[in-house]
Amino acid sequence: MNKRTAHRGRLLALMLMGLLCAFGSFWLLQVMSGGEETQAGVASTEPDYIIDNFSFVRMSEHGQPRYVLSGARLTHRPVDDVSEIEKPVMHSLTTQHPPMTVTANHARVLHAKDQVDLIGDVDVVRPETPKYKPLRMRTEELTLLPDDEIMKTDKHVTLTLGGMSVSGTGMVANNATQQVHLDSQSHIELPPRDKR
Repeated sequence: MNKRTAHRGRLLALMLMGLLCAFGSFWLLQVMSGGEETQAGVASTEPDYIIDNFSFVRMSEHGQPRYVLSGARLTHRPVDDVSEIEKPVMHSLTTQHPPMTVTANHARVLHAKDQVDLIGDVDVVRPETPKYKPLRMRTEELTLLPDDEIMKTDKHVTLTLGGMSVSGTGMVANNATQQVHLDSQSHIELPPRDKR
């Protein structure tokens, strides 16, 4: 009986050792994979691409160019699908309305919302055409919804249309309907009437 008990004791010790090794391996695997996930999480906040002196064209659903967006540098972050642009320039190419050019110091493109936030010295210019007077608008921040042809801001805006000057705080402009709404503190200066 002593030989049998001794044999069982060794077998039990061997099985416990194997079980401890299995649990140790499982724990080590969890620690290693957890570390990789942490590293991947840190890396995902980093840009996945940076492009210098870029230009891209946004097409309509009918295959026609809608606008061209260019800039000195584009940095895209995959974690929130946002592009930061230095010195952005946007040219509208729609044939239904007069072309416009928008410039700023900085832009943030929120791809999921189809939204462009322009920041710093925003300047919107529409040249004179046979049908439309020249237009120029200046503000410090402007949100563009290019697919809806809407521009809006809650900052101070100055707008020059031909010889007329308008300023105010807060604005929504719809290029599709050619309507502009100023929220508050509006001031309008009209050119003198032609006395003929």
